[in-house]
Amino acid sequence: MGHFQHHVFFCTNQRAAGESCCNALGASELRSYAKERIKALSDTLPGPTRINTAGCLDRCDLGPVMVIYPEAVWYTYVDKEDIDEIIDQHLVHGRVVERLKV
Repeated sequence: MGHFQHHVFFCTNQRAAGESCCNALGASELRSYAKERIKALSDTLPGPTRINTAGCLDRCDLGPVMVIYPEAVWYTYVDKEDIDEIIDQHLVHGRVVERLKV
């Protein structure tokens, strides 16, 4: 196993005003929220988890988006409740959240 059990990449790309992008839909704030949640849950996770910022992941029409490796599962999300569900189901229990998968 590598150093991390999971790497979570949040697209936080910011485009010109009026253009569709993840950051305009709250990606940076929700990435920060996820990072704090992971820190608080570190004892209950199956292994070390890293929350990363990514530039454009080229899925703006689905945004905001994140991808979790090593499984390469892509998610879209809207709010903290979606982030909580992804963390609790995917990262803690190893179950893909089908309703948020893209």
